[in-house]
Amino acid sequence: MEREERETDAAAPAPPAKRSPAKRVLRWVVTLAVVGLVGWLFARSLAANWEQVREQHLGFSWWWVLATACFAGAVALTGIAWGRIIRWLDPSAQVPAREAIAVQCLSWVLKYIPGQIGSVTNKVLWAGRKGISRTLVLISFLYENIFLQIASIVPAVVILLLSLGPSLFGANATLLLAPLAVLIPAAVVLYPPAFHALIALPARKLLKAEVPRDYFLSAPRTVLSLGEFLLPRLLNGIGFVIIAATVSDITSEHWLPFIAAYALAGAIGILAILVPSGLGVREAVIVVVLSQYVPTSEAIVISLLARLLATLGDALVALLYVTVRQTLPKETRP
Repeated sequence: MEREERETDAAAPAPPAKRSPAKRVLRWVVTLAVVGLVGWLFARSLAANWEQVREQHLGFSWWWVLATACFAGAVALTGIAWGRIIRWLDPSAQVPAREAIAVQCLSWVLKYIPGQIGSVTNKVLWAGRKGISRTLVLISFLYENIFLQIASIVPAVVILLLSLGPSLFGANATLLLAPLAVLIPAAVVLYPPAFHALIALPARKLLKAEVPRDYFLSAPRTVLSLGEFLLPRLLNGIGFVIIAATVSDITSEHWLPFIAAYALAGAIGILAILVPSGLGVREAVIVVVLSQYVPTSEAIVISLLARLLATLGDALVALLYVTVRQTLPKETRP
């Protein structure tokens, strides 16, 4: 009897190792430091944006609440699309939509740390806790960002060319056509063997390992995923049109060009920091396009208000993260 009990005890799984007090303290210190840095950068951005909008003496509109919700909802849609890429690349990965949304929301808030370091680090650390290949997650991060750029640039350029003609781009070639250069390397992603070859070479040099071909989307899934990443750009554009309608007297004919302007502005904003006028590059693109439809003064107000509400949308994204995170298992929470 005693022998059976000893054998049973030996077969029982060992209790999980506890973190040392030093590691727990270090984890809390790092967490507080990151939260403090992001909070400070967010507050500084919000204060600067509010000051610029306050100078315009605008009356409050409840439509702004809906626009802010659209901006936050676009982040959630991006998370769903990114989570699907993870499940396609690793069919064994258990990543429900709500977990992908939580990871995406945290990465989005961490964008205030320059260079997307916080965003990609968050996803890599989460992958480690989930038992998902970090290399796979890095590749999914590349897919996400390239798909978002293509979804922003291609439809926007087509819409603006059809609505305004090539003269707009000729007069503002440096500002508006710069993102087209991104499409050349981005097009490699659309051909899986070429994308695999592009990633495999540095992986052999740096990681001393081969990257499995299963870590890359097939051509049909690449097209499907690219289409899915159009949805958050569309929702962002709807929020922007709502904002514009509270400032200017616009009609349904303006909706598509305004959506295109906001999408293109976001894509170009990733590629540049400032333009000579002193406006942020996103705002400069918005003003250039919108001034073809509304007075320049109104276009400037729309751009500044959109930037303020997008910043407030980031606070809503943080709230969504905190809420969804509570529904996830503690051991894999991002």
